[in-house]
Amino acid sequence: MLIFVALLYFCLACSIIWLVFFPSGRDFVVAIVLKTGDGMERRLVRWQRARSQHAEEFRRGTRRLALLQMKFARRHYLILIIGSLVLAVPSIVALLMSKPGMLPGYDANGVPPDSRVAALLEGEQLVAPVALPPLAFNTREVELVRPMLVDASRNWQLLHPDFGQRLMLAFKIMKDKHGYDMALLEGYRSPARQDLLASMGGSVTNAAAFQSYHQYGLAADCAFWREGRLVISEKDPWAMRGYRLYGEVAESLGLTWGGRWTMMDFGHSELRVRGLMRR
Repeated sequence: MLIFVALLYFCLACSIIWLVFFPSGRDFVVAIVLKTGDGMERRLVRWQRARSQHAEEFRRGTRRLALLQMKFARRHYLILIIGSLVLAVPSIVALLMSKPGMLPGYDANGVPPDSRVAALLEGEQLVAPVALPPLAFNTREVELVRPMLVDASRNWQLLHPDFGQRLMLAFKIMKDKHGYDMALLEGYRSPARQDLLASMGGSVTNAAAFQSYHQYGLAADCAFWREGRLVISEKDPWAMRGYRLYGEVAESLGLTWGGRWTMMDFGHSELRVRGLMRR
């Protein structure tokens, strides 16, 4: 490697000395530079001529094609009009008759079907129910059905305002109309907690982080409060009747009820927002 560097240095030094002290060396280099420049200039001129020629041919071809299309359209204008109508009319009819719910994978926009419910939601601002004591979520019966529930968030302020009002209204209807006291088990759920629950298996949840409306404050898990304790078990006939009634109330308020899913979650409801998640 050292020999190569020394040889390269020697050649470079000789070249510099030749150019500095010998006019023939300078003349030789100048001739090469001029010859190279002349060659590049000739190639550039040829390229510009060829480009101009191609551009002119393209313009002539475009004009010729436009004339042929106009001539064809004048000769067959009736056929073109009829064909355009045949293609356009079915699409226009389908567009006018279509409804958002006809599209596969469409998430309902959450508008309540009942006008009286809509008016109530717009006019009355309900207040969140009184929080239950933490010990209510730490019993053995609750832990068997809902593990790690004691660490769940039950802060109503973390729920989306629209969803929170609908859920409060569902609680009110369940109490006033059906005599059931409802309890919020979990509302907003952090991505880390969602992944932790998903790691516990499909019997807990199949949704990973940001695959659940809990991460957006648009979902809640609920149960019932009876005689000073939480009733979550679906084996209790009284609770099962309450879940069915809760599903009807939630759906009447424009919410999606988990009791209709393949993996049924009777205490779950959510407000689906179109385009929020792509499942």
